[in-house]
Amino acid sequence: MQKVFKMILVLVSSFQILNTEESFITTLEYGKMLYNNPRGIGCVECHGHFGEGQQIANYIHKRKGKTLQGARINNLSFERFENALQKGRKIMPKYYLTSSEIEAIYKYLESIENTKATE
Repeated sequence: MQKVFKMILVLVSSFQILNTEESFITTLEYGKMLYNNPRGIGCVECHGHFGEGQQIANYIHKRKGKTLQGARINNLSFERFENALQKGRKIMPKYYLTSSEIEAIYKYLESIENTKATE
């Protein structure tokens, strides 16, 4: 019985250590990871490496050439960014991201935009 109690104590202590504010990756690293592959298809595929938007595909519709373009997202307010991710728009898939995941992606985009501005 005492062995079981010690094992439970070790598990609880381990959980508390893992549940602290410190993490093995930063918010920006987590945001970058999510941006590149949140749930299968990464944001980068349609929105580009810096959130600037990019061409996704060319196609023919009713004998006319069309271009499917990913939107620029590095200039959105957090509220608009969050809203677009939660509701989805047009061809934008709904990823079911948590609030902290959305915030991490937004902070990552902000960080790369700020880095570009200072170069």
